[in-house]
Amino acid sequence: MKAMTIAGVLLATAASPALATDLNVVGLFPNKAVVQINGGAPRTLTAGQKQEGVLLLSSERESAVFEIDGKRRTLKLGQQQVSRAGTLDTASTAVISADSRGHFFANGQINGGSVRMVVDTGATVIAIPINDAIRLGIDYKKGEETSMSTANGLAAAWKVKLDTVRVGNITMNGIDAVVMEGGTMPVLLGMSFLNRTEMRREGQMMTLTKRF
Repeated sequence: MKAMTIAGVLLATAASPALATDLNVVGLFPNKAVVQINGGAPRTLTAGQKQEGVLLLSSERESAVFEIDGKRRTLKLGQQQVSRAGTLDTASTAVISADSRGHFFANGQINGGSVRMVVDTGATVIAIPINDAIRLGIDYKKGEETSMSTANGLAAAWKVKLDTVRVGNITMNGIDAVVMEGGTMPVLLGMSFLNRTEMRREGQMMTLTKRF
């Protein structure tokens, strides 16, 4: 089963034991939702539009209301669910979409605080600018001081261990990270998180599935 979403939602509901509809929500906008139905190509539904048994009733930036095979479902960004023959399970999967420049951004949480991260397979660990670390309540000064190479030369940094990191429906504990001084860089979702997932890219979409 494929999973899709920017902050991702996967829903499969069964109309009968032999029939189920897979719905992957790729993006949410006012009165519109970009979805993938039964593994097909992403398509845009407007409120009131129905395709392949999926009716979009309403949509906002954080959630949408669908009628799927006659059942009403409210889906939020970051929520991912799998349902087969009436059984609902939670999937440790996240699907991230690329922006116009080809960068994959994920809305997630670090230590319970909301953060926007860019996927960076070249970063050994998660990298967090000081301003974001302070906002997230990370006491980085207790970490081991080191230095990191940046485009502007060496910058002071502190090695820390994050309590929790959440992307989509994937939550991991005790993840290595560095807090970096200076600059306006975004939070980098590095390999200390990504190494524990299976990464699969299909066009403008990247699927992360938790391995351990």
